Amino acid sequence: QAHPVNGKPTCSTTSPPPLPPMPSSTIRSISITVSDDDGAAAPRRTRAGRRKVVRSLGQRAVRLVARWWPILLLLPAVALLLFEASRLRASPSPAPPVSSSLGRLDPTTRLVHGVREPCLKVLSPKSIENLVFHEGSGLDGVVKRIIYKTDDDDYDSHHSEANSTYLLQHAEATRFNLFTGFQTVPEREESFKVNETVSVHCGFYSDNGGFKISDDDVRYMRTCKVVVSTCAFGGGDDLYQPIGMVNSSIGKVCYVAFWDAVTLSTQEAEGKLTGDNEMIGRWRIIVVKNLPFVDQRLNGKIPKMLTHRLFPEASYSIWVDSKYQFRRDPIGVLEALLWRTNSTFAISEHGARTNIYDEGKAIVQKHKATPEEVEVQLTQYRQDGMPDEKRLHGLKALAEASIIVRELTPLTNHFMCAWFNEVVRFTSRDQLSFPYVLWRLNMPGINMFPVCTRRDLVNSLGHTRKVKPLTQTNTDSSTA
Repeated sequence: QAHPVNGKPTCSTTSPPPLPPMPSSTIRSISITVSDDDGAAAPRRTRAGRRKVVRSLGQRAVRLVARWWPILLLLPAVALLLFEASRLRASPSPAPPVSSSLGRLDPTTRLVHGVREPCLKVLSPKSIENLVFHEGSGLDGVVKRIIYKTDDDDYDSHHSEANSTYLLQHAEATRFNLFTGFQTVPEREESFKVNETVSVHCGFYSDNGGFKISDDDVRYMRTCKVVVSTCAFGGGDDLYQPIGMVNSSIGKVCYVAFWDAVTLSTQEAEGKLTGDNEMIGRWRIIVVKNLPFVDQRLNGKIPKMLTHRLFPEASYSIWVDSKYQFRRDPIGVLEALLWRTNSTFAISEHGARTNIYDEGKAIVQKHKATPEEVEVQLTQYRQDGMPDEKRLHGLKALAEASIIVRELTPLTNHFMCAWFNEVVRFTSRDQLSFPYVLWRLNMPGINMFPVCTRRDLVNSLGHTRKVKPLTQTNTDSSTA
């Protein structure tokens, strides 16, 4: 309580009386309002400070980059160089990757009425061992005898003084040479006539025509009754060892690979050397000298199409392109594709196209031949009356010719000679000329098997390296 002192109030030291207690209901009814302005002020100040620090660091980083950017760009390049150098030291000559399909023996299957079945139904190994070897299909072919034209036979008609100028001009305009002989247009037409005896050009026309094989190799080839063959000229592809054969078949089948000197040196550089018996694994390596064509694809048609000229004593042949690994027993393949179907010639259907004119377009689009070359060939076929059909004589018109299985008879030999002459006269693309020869000769006994059967016969490895073309042909074989 305040008391005046000299007219002014003063504070008494006596404590005020205590306030009476407030009811609890009153306490509960009091609401307190709190403002958050003061609480938010501190975080805002903190964020502003952080932004200022970030801006400062960013400006400093920009200044550093602007000053040292050449070194910053150089560092990744130096690091990459060091990394590649360490890899080279660790592996100076890395081996090429091995395809996952190499060595596979699992069957290729297809869906038939909802059930998976193998595309190629080969006999069991025991059945193949007990198989009686067929001595011919018994198919009654019209052609009984075939005569191969040589320069001795044609000398008077083609090498007379009056025709010498014509022959030189003809050789320059085409790829005919002393290996093929100089087939004229009338002779081409005559070659498609089917008689008991036919006389045709079929390679090996002159002793000076090239494709020379050693006497030892010729003697070996004459011992072969069943032959599986392939070739690689100009470096070409690697040689893949055949698999899947039955033990009893090994002594009955010759595996022959035709190489030139370029392929031989390429393979030797990779450590693949022939032994004293000229073998690499199961393959007998036959080195050919004086290849007759500059176009290596055309050189490859000789062992592919003229097997009967190279192996005169053989009864059956299986051709396998060099990009494949053959993976089935040869005797079992003959039984499945020839003997069981009473056929003399087996080849795969084409998987992508159905007629010759579509194939011509595809060849041009894929740069396998020039448009002019293809047009010349197809124009001739149109003039000859070649139909634009998907089927010829009940067979699919277009074939995929990387695998050819055949009995070596006058009938099939005639077919292959005519086919070879077409790839010499026109483009090297044998799939373009096959339908024409099929249409002209109407050869019986052809088995065109489905694509999945072809896939079961081989493992596809693709082409290993680009083929090196010849710089020039054998001088003697390129002039008349």
